[in-house]
Amino acid sequence: MSLTIALLTVSDTRTRADDRSGDALQQRLEAGGHRLVERCIVPDNRYQIRAELSRWIADPAVQVVISSGGTGLTGRDGTPEAVAPLLDKTIEGFGELFRVLSFETIGTSTLQSRCLAGVANGTVIFVLPGSLDAVETAWDRLISAQLNEATRPCNLVQLLPRLTEPAG
Repeated sequence: MSLTIALLTVSDTRTRADDRSGDALQQRLEAGGHRLVERCIVPDNRYQIRAELSRWIADPAVQVVISSGGTGLTGRDGTPEAVAPLLDKTIEGFGELFRVLSFETIGTSTLQSRCLAGVANGTVIFVLPGSLDAVETAWDRLISAQLNEATRPCNLVQLLPRLTEPAG
């Protein structure tokens, strides 16, 4: 099943010409048979991040959003704080498993990763660090399988139609 995906790069310095992580994500999602709906870059500003993300969350044509950048510990890194209030539910296992996998390549530096995932208005959202290694690890080892309806015993694709069901 082909999904519609939006990509958001959070950076004060990147442009489309040098956004290697965004390029890698776009290449991978398209190679996986998915369709890029939109791709943009916003500065490390929680309100601009929320504005862009909120627009995509409200758009029924966007099924998945993947952001990269702004997940570190510096004063300018605020992507998790920008995204968390927008989520209806978090997917706790994503960040936990990402850090385990990341440990294989960057060791204890992975504890500085504040990546997360969740669902908002039926849209699945992944918040990734901005490094090329991080987005490749996240896509290749976690996200691509969960966006593939053939993954068993379960995947996020099969849940998409039920994400907006009212609580019982």
